[in-house]
Amino acid sequence: MSKAADVTDSLWDTTVLKSDLPVLVDFWAEWCGPCKAMGPYVDKLADETAGKLKVLKLNTQDNPDVPARYGINAIPTFLIIKDGQVLHQIVGSQPYEKFKQTVLSKI
Repeated sequence: MSKAADVTDSLWDTTVLKSDLPVLVDFWAEWCGPCKAMGPYVDKLADETAGKLKVLKLNTQDNPDVPARYGINAIPTFLIIKDGQVLHQIVGSQPYEKFKQTVLSKI
């Protein structure tokens, strides 16, 4: 079970855009190997930033509207969103420390 909560197209606006906390969204799909490799890192970051950062996962296969709206054409892609605005985008897999440092430097 993932530490990151799932978000869907229908819950995007209320869960992400209106969040009081900065949000990290992991755009992924079940068939994506690099997405699976990043999964434990996303969970670890969710644990380490509880109360400071909301960490969510959006399955692009089941929820195509939001990825289309944000021009997500490769996965895994991570968006850091604060006050409804995209602050930063990370594309692809990377080592945990680099991933964590990038995310924390943007929030």
